[in-house]
Amino acid sequence: MNGQTTGPRKPAAFRIGPERAPEATAPAQRKPRALDKAQVTVTPAEIDVFDAPADDVPAPPVAPRRRFRAGAIFASAFGVLVSLAVGLWMDQLIRDLFARAEWLGWLAAGLAVIAALALIVVLGREALAIARLASVEKLRAQALEAISRDDPKIARSLVGELTTFLAAKPETAAGRRALKELEGDIVDGADLVRIAEVELMTPLDARAQRLILDAAKRVSVVTAVSPRALVDLAYVLFEAGRLIRRLSELYGGRPGTLGFFRLARGVLAHLAVTGAIAAGDDFVHQIVGQGLAAKLSAKLGEGVVNGMMTARIGVAGMEVTRPLPFMALKRPGMSDFLTALASFTRKEATGPEG
Repeated sequence: MNGQTTGPRKPAAFRIGPERAPEATAPAQRKPRALDKAQVTVTPAEIDVFDAPADDVPAPPVAPRRRFRAGAIFASAFGVLVSLAVGLWMDQLIRDLFARAEWLGWLAAGLAVIAALALIVVLGREALAIARLASVEKLRAQALEAISRDDPKIARSLVGELTTFLAAKPETAAGRRALKELEGDIVDGADLVRIAEVELMTPLDARAQRLILDAAKRVSVVTAVSPRALVDLAYVLFEAGRLIRRLSELYGGRPGTLGFFRLARGVLAHLAVTGAIAAGDDFVHQIVGQGLAAKLSAKLGEGVVNGMMTARIGVAGMEVTRPLPFMALKRPGMSDFLTALASFTRKEATGPEG
């Protein structure tokens, strides 16, 4: 009886194994796990004090917009009052000139018309610039949504809008051709967004890094030879503002005056969130102390520190003005600029013989 009872049970036990096999192999059939592996491989390592905070933030912060702004209402109302006052003053001026001499009145009226037309053109340009900046923010948000939901429909719409947005950039011609050839072949939305980032953003990122390095070099040299801290601060602000504008133009933003202030606010918000503004003594020791203290004087070390801060502002400007977040490509780190900046500063200080 025992042999008869145990004999049938062995086949039953073997049948349970194949029934559980699909459960064990089920995770292997989930191909999206490969995306997590790819994402882990492209995550940059924490190298210095700048990279660690920036890597914790997947996307540049956006200042809150949906709130009651008493200051904006006051500025708008005051601007309308000033416009009315200027209009009344111009009307009275033209009447007085007509009363004095008719040709003076017509001259003043013609100049007023020219000034009004020029103002309309300026306001139109500012509106277009703000609209392009809004398009950049919309593309970035759409890319994050397409990656998080892995939606191919959103991804295809994003790629179409992005290629149209960057159509005027000759650096993206090869990438746009490659995406056109791959149209319909990529099923996953997240993969399509990452491929679009690699094809379209790689040449623009390379140019952006050159712009950042050149600005950091200029700041390091000027602040190393300037006699006063006020001159250093003024030049750093000037160079940082020009760098933010150039980065925005590179990525297709083309900001005007109002758009530039909006970009500057976004960059400052990003630096405040990542903690790069409060550098402190530890930051100075890390930049100058790792093998550079013996080679650089105190003034040259100060120039390198200012140059690295300019580079950090430039990297934050990249994240704010870039139409796609850093997903498939590595975010530039400060180690990419430190060696070149230190060697350039030391070479400029020592002269050709050094």
